[in-house]
Amino acid sequence: MFAVIDTETTWANDVMSIGVVLADDITQETMGGVYYLITPYCNHPAMYENQLYIRDIKPDAIGNRGEIMQKLRAFLDGNGVTRILAYNACFDKTHLPELGSYKWCDIMGLAGYKQHNKKIPASAECSKSGRLKRGYGVEPIYRLLSGKCSYRETHNGYYDAVDELMIVKMLGYPIEKYDEVELK
Repeated sequence: MFAVIDTETTWANDVMSIGVVLADDITQETMGGVYYLITPYCNHPAMYENQLYIRDIKPDAIGNRGEIMQKLRAFLDGNGVTRILAYNACFDKTHLPELGSYKWCDIMGLAGYKQHNKKIPASAECSKSGRLKRGYGVEPIYRLLSGKCSYRETHNGYYDAVDELMIVKMLGYPIEKYDEVELK
């Protein structure tokens, strides 16, 4: 299995929530997930603080960072996870140094590049590396791949991890392809 992780942060750049979705390496189907809130930061001002409890989501645990990271590592290790995917993985990996021993791969490293994302139109403005010059975030890429122009990112760690897994599925690559976009 692999995990898709998304974090949400406060205005002071502290992690306030972590969403994790587990997926099967072969089918990329969801095999479970967890949602954690980190105190005291989940009570601090944040751009998306009103998204912590959307759709009646209930956190699997609320606790200080040490407690939550211990639970998260136990969850990942207990499910045999060695590879973590995230959209703009550098952001999440930097905010979760406790998970530095896992293999981190950046979904954006495939989704935002014309040589990997066949839905990027030939007319799109790209850099020499093939990356879109604009519009390569989760929301525009999800819309591009799904054809759902009304899609809006929730900015809830759990639901965003679910959506990022959907991007992985829509791209259609085997999980090993993400080794090309592993963070070192």
